Amino acid sequence: MPKRGKQYKESAKLIDRANLYEVEEAMQLLQQTAKAKFDETVEVHLKLGVDGRHADQQVRGAIVLPHGTGKTKKVLVFAKGPKATEAEAAGADYVGAEEMAQKIQQENWFDFDVVVATPDMMGVVGRLGKILGPKGLMPNPKSGTVTMDVTKALAEIKAGKVEYRLDKTNIIHTPIGKISFGPEKLQDNFKALVDAVIKAKPSAAKGQYLRSVTVASTMGPGIKINPMKLG
Repeated sequence: MPKRGKQYKESAKLIDRANLYEVEEAMQLLQQTAKAKFDETVEVHLKLGVDGRHADQQVRGAIVLPHGTGKTKKVLVFAKGPKATEAEAAGADYVGAEEMAQKIQQENWFDFDVVVATPDMMGVVGRLGKILGPKGLMPNPKSGTVTMDVTKALAEIKAGKVEYRLDKTNIIHTPIGKISFGPEKLQDNFKALVDAVIKAKPSAAKGQYLRSVTVASTMGPGIKINPMKLG
């Protein structure tokens, strides 16, 4: 068990661990339990009643949060010719093709948060699968990061688009903003994410879909929300 700091212990006292909170109450509690000297990120953790080992029970997608994430993301676009020019005009931080792939492979370069690729570049990007995949950076059509419309993709990412996907334990971990957003904006972002995940429910999923829902700030304790009151 890791040792908890004094501030964490003080924050934990404000939470009834046996209680399942309403969304509004949980967002208010977040404000009280975030005691760090920096603007903490708020994350949602959703445990789903699916088995992600089966292709027909995968849950993955992306959504533009109503109030963004509070973080400006650096975007790398794999494109050539007119599409490369379009990406640069649309505000991509880095644009390139084979030379970018080499930079990642040879220099272990990762000064970006999101990768977008045009379909014709997936032959190049595919070779980076073992490097980008484990970091959650591999472009994917479902999340809108493999596309010919690079202008739209960049606009959405810069506006606060987040990707959600199951981890190996069938949990989705997604940021929904910063503590400084306040309860109302965080609640809006939370609702948008949960609605998107519910909409993405696989037809093969049986039983209770939302098993547990927890919100927490970077340094704060988890606050459990009643999943039966959602969706």
